[in-house]
Amino acid sequence: MKKTSIYLDEEVDQALAAQAAEEGVSKAEFIRRNLEVVVSRPKRPRLSVGKLRRLPGYVPHPGGDDAELSEILDRRDREEREPYRSRAAS
Repeated sequence: MKKTSIYLDEEVDQALAAQAAEEGVSKAEFIRRNLEVVVSRPKRPRLSVGKLRRLPGYVPHPGGDDAELSEILDRRDREEREPYRSRAAS
């Protein structure tokens, strides 16, 4: 096992301690278990215009183009990642 140190906001530290106590484990064990879940979860493949076109039932938007659809997919990906980025930046 490798030791890693991180800085946490006081509120996060207290919440971790409370949840660990609720489960009857140490804070370190609680963090290890939850990190294992996060890192072992399979990544969701990024949708692309080409993948969408191959889906059964795909109907092109009249008057729309691939650039518009690509921007929608890019915006969706950015919005999904934003909560993690803003937490990491603070």
